[in-house]
Amino acid sequence: MSVKLVLRILKCLQARYAVNLFYTNAGCSLVALNPFQPVACLYSPELMREYHVALCPQDLKPHIFAVAEQTYRNVQSQIEPVNQSIIVSGESGAGKTWTSRCLMKFYASVAASLISPKGNETVERIEKRVLDSNPVMEAFGNACTLRNNNSSRFGKYIQLQLDRFHHLSSASIQTFLLEKTRVAYQAPNERNFHIFYQITKGATAEERLEWNLPEGADYRWLPNSERNLDEDCFEVTRDAMFHLGIDRSTQNNIFKVLSGLLHLGNVQFSNPVDESQPCELEDNTKDFVKTAGDLLQIPVEELLESLRIRTITAGKQQQVFKKPCSRAECETRRDCLAKVIYAKLFEWLVLVINESIYGDPSGWTSFIGLLDVYGFEAFPENNLEQLCINYANEKLQQHFVAHYLKAQQECRLNRSSNTDLFQTRIEKALSNNQCLSRNKFSKKPNFIISHYAGKVCYQLAAMVEKNKDPIPPELVHVLQNSKDPLIHKLFPVTERNQNNIKTQSRAAVVTVVSKFKGSLEHLMQILNSTTPHYIRCIKPNADCKAMTFKKEEVLSQLQACGIVEAITISAAGFPISF
Repeated sequence: MSVKLVLRILKCLQARYAVNLFYTNAGCSLVALNPFQPVACLYSPELMREYHVALCPQDLKPHIFAVAEQTYRNVQSQIEPVNQSIIVSGESGAGKTWTSRCLMKFYASVAASLISPKGNETVERIEKRVLDSNPVMEAFGNACTLRNNNSSRFGKYIQLQLDRFHHLSSASIQTFLLEKTRVAYQAPNERNFHIFYQITKGATAEERLEWNLPEGADYRWLPNSERNLDEDCFEVTRDAMFHLGIDRSTQNNIFKVLSGLLHLGNVQFSNPVDESQPCELEDNTKDFVKTAGDLLQIPVEELLESLRIRTITAGKQQQVFKKPCSRAECETRRDCLAKVIYAKLFEWLVLVINESIYGDPSGWTSFIGLLDVYGFEAFPENNLEQLCINYANEKLQQHFVAHYLKAQQECRLNRSSNTDLFQTRIEKALSNNQCLSRNKFSKKPNFIISHYAGKVCYQLAAMVEKNKDPIPPELVHVLQNSKDPLIHKLFPVTERNQNNIKTQSRAAVVTVVSKFKGSLEHLMQILNSTTPHYIRCIKPNADCKAMTFKKEEVLSQLQACGIVEAITISAAGFPISF
């Protein structure tokens, strides 16, 4: 690769950034540099209209609105494939969520501008609800991390469906890989999901009393609550939920459940004197157990038993034994209970949103999809979550390469049932796979994958167990017996679990990876059937400071998303300008 070309790219981007030109056409993609400051009129309705009515939007300054307008005109022209997708990618904090939000506003504005002067209630309703889905999804799915105050902790593909007149007729949202572990564990200097801070800071005095959230109370799962972020605005989330059809009573139910999870996080166990007895509760913990039980409408005795006692069925006679759990097992079960409730709640919210914005399937003829996906991740310690996230980025990079550079590369890992077997299979794979290696100097079992964006070392410890994502049947049972109407919806009692079938085959077990891989493959099928457009969001500096451009950091991101290679190939055969 020419050093001169690389320097030219960086010089061009830096010069444009210095004069508030944050968008640059680079080969087949639009590079979007995060300004880290409000920029007047950059996303105004007037600018949207300017790009929409322009004879040739590509002749205007590079902008996400130019990409949006091109996709819209492609749908109108009916050139195969008619359906369009915009893939918004980049590392955490690069501006993906903001970009997706502005794209949705553009399409909503375009749809509204086409309707008759009398108005169109369907378009206006869908437009409002599609935009209202943003604050709700961000409140329940985003969190403050080291890299980004509003980091999406899930993948999101929004399909905006158009009728034969190219009006916005309905929409749907597909989500994948919610980072539910964040409910019970937050890394140092990071926070839990926004919604927990919103309810503790924004509840009224009456609501605090009803939800048992006294002002100034301390919760283990609510670190760094002293920080005040723009995302902590509770009223915005509540209004959006109401417009999506979630009435105040149901909202109240949701927030009571969330409060119950916060109290559950304060429950602590101590080792019993006699191992044959259940773990003791630490001092001042009984109040938290009682409050959590009241808020989740689960009898305290049942809740405690599900957390401290494990039921074992063994022998031909299927005899049932009860075994006290160790302190570590009790804490794991407590965390598992919180995570499964939150994950089910998130899935239910997506279902409610889709019911609100999805219209008659026969009413739409084409769609424009917006993919807002988490960026490539590499931390000091990487586990199953990072493996899945980076695998998704690999697949999207392959899609980019296959579509524009006509080349493909893929790495596969063998499945396994336990850590030792996993390590053995990984080591076997290392012998003939150049993309796999191992850190021989580390005492912890590990493997290294050479991703397109660089090498990442993954920790094997607990990876297999995380993949299985086991939910003790006692926890499911106690949730199914809850008197709370929302919990009852999330964990319905079916004939299958009433009979407590134990003979489920291994093939029927849905693991984290298999579920994620299935949703990712479905997503790739959709993308492959559309005309793709790429917006590469770039973070000019790691400190999120305005008007600060660090060449080394920008270059590594350009290389990671394939921009440098794309420009190199384009420049080899065709003239290219910036």
